Amino acid sequence: DGKHLAQQSLIIEELLTHDLSMRQLRVEMEKEKAPVLNQQINLSEKFLAALPFKLTAAQEKVVSDINFDLEKSTPMQRLVQGDVGSGKTVVAALAMLKAIESGYQAAIMAPTELLEEQHFQNFKNWLEPLGINVIWLSGKLKTAAKREAIEKINSAEGQVVVGTHALFQEGVEFLKLGLIVVDEQHRFG
Repeated sequence: DGKHLAQQSLIIEELLTHDLSMRQLRVEMEKEKAPVLNQQINLSEKFLAALPFKLTAAQEKVVSDINFDLEKSTPMQRLVQGDVGSGKTVVAALAMLKAIESGYQAAIMAPTELLEEQHFQNFKNWLEPLGINVIWLSGKLKTAAKREAIEKINSAEGQVVVGTHALFQEGVEFLKLGLIVVDEQHRFG
């Protein structure tokens, strides 16, 4: 039940070890370089104006925090948590728009084909009216469609790419990848 002193000591030791290893990972990550995503072309404002709802204060705070991280020259590692329907996908779209506004590609990787298809439809509906080319790369695509999607990714014609594990298969080489969003990262192991 976790109430025995020995169990509590083990729990604390485990949490401390995890925290220290995460801190060490962050220090190592800060040595790496990442593209600075700070250009503004008003895509985000157009996107927000087209939404049938306003962002909540919590969403605005998370978007602000993400934008702050993306404007640094070190890689961002941020976990966005929330209940189903809390607007995490809209937050991801805004982060991806920041990458696109800065001249980079963005990708979102989903753990299942069903979620991947939902993301593809959402991003297509939201971003294509803004002139953004959204590409779908799935293991279930026919050979010709898959080849075409990979060519668009490799040439940066595909500005937003939605997929599963297919995103890191052989032959997929992003020309100018600036942001990767991993949905339900815990399901990838």
